[in-house]
Amino acid sequence: MNKRAGNKGKSKSLADYAYQHIRADIMQGFLKPGDKLRLENLCERYEIGMSPLREALSRLCGDALVVNESQRGFWVATLSVDELEDIVKLTILLGEEALRRSLENGDDAWEERLTQAFDELKDIEERYDIGNMDPEIWGPANSRFHEALGGANDSPWLTKMLNMLYQQSDRYRMIAQVTTQIDSDTHEEHLAMYEAAMSRNTLKLCRISEQHQMHLVDNVRQILGK
Repeated sequence: MNKRAGNKGKSKSLADYAYQHIRADIMQGFLKPGDKLRLENLCERYEIGMSPLREALSRLCGDALVVNESQRGFWVATLSVDELEDIVKLTILLGEEALRRSLENGDDAWEERLTQAFDELKDIEERYDIGNMDPEIWGPANSRFHEALGGANDSPWLTKMLNMLYQQSDRYRMIAQVTTQIDSDTHEEHLAMYEAAMSRNTLKLCRISEQHQMHLVDNVRQILGK
């Protein structure tokens, strides 16, 4: 590898490092909605140079987690109940199609993956006090369960669009988990969704899934006071 290629690879690695860490700090609320992202401070905080930092911020703009105003700099994107409602409504609309296709196409291997994901989530929800759930433990298991539910759909584009919507709602979900705690209704809804999926009851699964998604909107509206 020549020196130029080596420097390019190092810069990309630093940009990936900055992207992951800034994204995590936004998701976990260390960088708050509306915060001005001062480049010099970020370089010092993450111990990186200006070039990989700008690349990371550009990627975060693409994720809608950071906004860039020409000549004025970068800010952490604000939170909006209206935006979340839009995201959730689209998630419900596309999610119903993914669930329908998944239940039609799901084979034994899909059932095994779904059962494994549900058992993992169920174990966490039963092992910890439901009112004091650690979102960093519960969150990934919850995501794997919901991904498994629609995982047998036969449309890569449908999966890609849903993943984009889930990523946009993750920030709201993290805030809701930290602020309001996870209640027993959430566990009961997960159980009902799993049983509906295994019995191939598409109508019931979609109905419970919609109710489950709208709980997030209600929680965030309560947190933001809107």
